[in-house]
Amino acid sequence: MAANLFWILMGSLITLLGCSSVSVNKTESAKANSDKIANVSNVSVTDDDDSERLAQLWQRRQQQSSAPDYPIGPGDVVEISVPGMEEIKDLFVRVSGEGMISVPFAGVINVTGMTDKTLKEEIRKRLEEKYMQNPQVNVFVKEFRSRQVAVIGAVQKPGLYNLASSADTVLSMIGQAGGMNNLAAERILFIPAEPAEPEKAKEIASALPAQLISQDPSPLIIKSSDPIVINLDSIRRSGNEKYLNIPARPGDVIMVPGAGEVLVQGWIQKPGSYKITPGLTILGAVAAAGGPMYAADTTDVKVIRTARQGQKVTLSADLDSLKRGEQPDLPVQEGDVVELPGSSGKMVAYGFYSFFTNMMHLGASIPVR
Repeated sequence: MAANLFWILMGSLITLLGCSSVSVNKTESAKANSDKIANVSNVSVTDDDDSERLAQLWQRRQQQSSAPDYPIGPGDVVEISVPGMEEIKDLFVRVSGEGMISVPFAGVINVTGMTDKTLKEEIRKRLEEKYMQNPQVNVFVKEFRSRQVAVIGAVQKPGLYNLASSADTVLSMIGQAGGMNNLAAERILFIPAEPAEPEKAKEIASALPAQLISQDPSPLIIKSSDPIVINLDSIRRSGNEKYLNIPARPGDVIMVPGAGEVLVQGWIQKPGSYKITPGLTILGAVAAAGGPMYAADTTDVKVIRTARQGQKVTLSADLDSLKRGEQPDLPVQEGDVVELPGSSGKMVAYGFYSFFTNMMHLGASIPVR
């Protein structure tokens, strides 16, 4: 019986060594194709960071008029007061969809392109022509419906927010919403509105289920439109912090997605899914999973990421290089898969170790007669 057990164990060892040989060939083939795998330091070239589209939008908005006040638009409520004229004292009028208002004695006024200052001057001019010398006209925009920006997702107070001036930025609008919460990812999905789309934010926000406004509507946002992905970490590392202060415009939609989970698998102590916390990187994800096992190839850790169009992007990292700061420690994103492959040399040694350990355990369990 002992002889049979010996040959069984020897057969298992030969099979293990054969598998290791196949693993060596696979590893060598993977090394030969390493030039085709994107390095961690080049992660900003993936479509998770739409740097080219962001740069074009920045340039376009910088070239647009930087007037301190936005013009009055459809849906806005304007308060008009003229002392001495009872009909126009504390008058509230809402701008029609065509950009028109009606003011007693001043008639119908097309306010398209006007600010509160230019509207004030227009009313004063019309009243002075027929009814009153040097009238004192006060105009105040009580409610802005044409300056709204939607800030939704993983922020403290998601909803529609009014732009105070053209100096407001994407980050300042997120600030109005209370800032990102502790479930937020390190990226922003930004749907810019064109000048002719001031109602776009309201339309998108109203089309989403109420419970998703404060959760993570990113799958619906991505499916229904083509947002610009602002990768906060990549922008900071590339020195393009100006893009974090891109001007916001009426109708913009700012979506902060949730961080989600990362899957860590392979030769790791505790494989599984782990919650992504702010700033979680490859090293952090590996540490959360208990660290690599002895047989792991820590020089060729794979990060498999699904891009917006569904294609897979594979990044390669060396854990020791990350620890020494020779490669940037890439932040993980929702849906990432961190895979630690086996090292051919270590797997052979690990096989011998497992074989002799099991043999000793079996030997100890065989009763002596």
